[in-house]
Amino acid sequence: MLGAYLLINTASGKDVSALKALKKVKGVSQAHLCTGLHDIICYIEEKDLKTMGKILIEKVRGIDGITKTVTCIAVS
Repeated sequence: MLGAYLLINTASGKDVSALKALKKVKGVSQAHLCTGLHDIICYIEEKDLKTMGKILIEKVRGIDGITKTVTCIAVS
């Protein structure tokens, strides 16, 4: 199983609604509001990089209020 952390920025006032939508995405195993440079951090698990990329591009980035994502693939 391949895993990645997503560091997500949202538009002002959209963090809670984006978090709710994110938690409904297949493959997202955890998602939390956080403080600091990013508004949300989540963890995605999928069988391969192609499937993970599809989720990121087609599902996560399409959520209303998400303005930027940084993907950190877990290596161990």
